[in-house]
Amino acid sequence: MTSRRDLAAMLQPLLQSLIAAELPVLAKHGLSMWGYIVLGALDDGAVRTQAALAETIGADKTRIITTLDKLQADGLITREPDPRDRRARILAITDEGRATRRVVGAEIQANEERLLARLPEADRQGFLRALQTLSLLPRAQIIGEPGVDSP
Repeated sequence: MTSRRDLAAMLQPLLQSLIAAELPVLAKHGLSMWGYIVLGALDDGAVRTQAALAETIGADKTRIITTLDKLQADGLITREPDPRDRRARILAITDEGRATRRVVGAEIQANEERLLARLPEADRQGFLRALQTLSLLPRAQIIGEPGVDSP
């Protein structure tokens, strides 16, 4: 087997640099990284309640309240009481939130395209496919929890 660095060791500096590249774009649009993540999760339609959102994005449900407050104040999301459980809030992205997410995403991906252009086309497509496949794995599979099926 050929010696190589651990995946985390290779990805961590890349991830830090990608985040650093995103921060000015987010700031220009008045978003935090968590705000952008929330808009993405809501735009994908994967969540409805604050508790489900927190679980989906891997955040503590009490710590995202400030983010949700700002997004709501900025008109990017709505939070309405759940008619079935008045203690819960139903979250929804607004049209303005969706438009903001798309503009920010396009600016972020423009920088990513500049970076990906350094790879030959075949490597680029393979890298993106592999990254997408691995990023969709459940956390339990990635960390190798006992009893979790592996491929």
